[in-house]
Amino acid sequence: MRLRRQIRRWVADGHPQPHAVFMQVGDNPASSQYVGMKNRQAEKIGCRSTIELLPEDTTQQQLLARLAIHNADPGVHSILVQLPLPGHMDEQQVAESISPLKDVDCFHPENVGRVALGLPAPRPATPQGIINLLDASGIELQGRHAVVLGRSNLVGKPLGLLLLERNCTVCYCHSRTPDIGAVTRQADILISAAGRAGLVTGDMVKQGVVAVDVGTNFVHILDDAGEPEYDEQGEPRMQLVGDLLFDEVAEKASWISPVPGGVGPMTIATVLENTVALYRRIEGV
Repeated sequence: MRLRRQIRRWVADGHPQPHAVFMQVGDNPASSQYVGMKNRQAEKIGCRSTIELLPEDTTQQQLLARLAIHNADPGVHSILVQLPLPGHMDEQQVAESISPLKDVDCFHPENVGRVALGLPAPRPATPQGIINLLDASGIELQGRHAVVLGRSNLVGKPLGLLLLERNCTVCYCHSRTPDIGAVTRQADILISAAGRAGLVTGDMVKQGVVAVDVGTNFVHILDDAGEPEYDEQGEPRMQLVGDLLFDEVAEKASWISPVPGGVGPMTIATVLENTVALYRRIEGV
């Protein structure tokens, strides 16, 4: 892997290892899974990786104090605070408290503004991962009509900016769009990041659409009678699905991303790319 070779060379030349800090508040199972995957992949390429797991009742000020320590530590090169945070915390204030120089997921308003202006900055991990996924799959972006379902600060909004950079015509749909299907049927490239299982059906896309599913929704597994299944401990059996009704959309799509295994790995890869880019800026390599 290219990043691993580069890191080995820099360390051999006497530079420190890139050090990524992944912070998580509470024990949300999905967050734990994502943080664990990022940690393993960071270590695989030769980074020093630290998971800082804080209890659910951590106060806002305690989290900000920990961030201040990592911001001031010259041995820390990138910081990621896993979302969502507990309800008593202000995610925007937390984002603004991460040093822009160590903001690996482009949460800080300064970096968001630089992305909007097309200036050098870490690219938001999931949106950039989607662009990289389309590029790796040979999907032409220039001149295409791209429809984004969702307008979150984490995915939807910055994704539209990155698509504009690649000369797409971009349209957003959201919960107040009166007839989403009328818009999505015009899409050459449809990207759903709404977080609603089964939101996009086969009749909402045109033939040949490129469909990217960013949704991560846990739904009940049903038996043949349509009733929820339970495991031996009496817990409901769940499965991870996206926003698209996969089989229906796949019948029309020229290309479609799976859930899981589509956007997620590319998001992690972008976090690693950004970690190395921040490290190079701080260490001057």
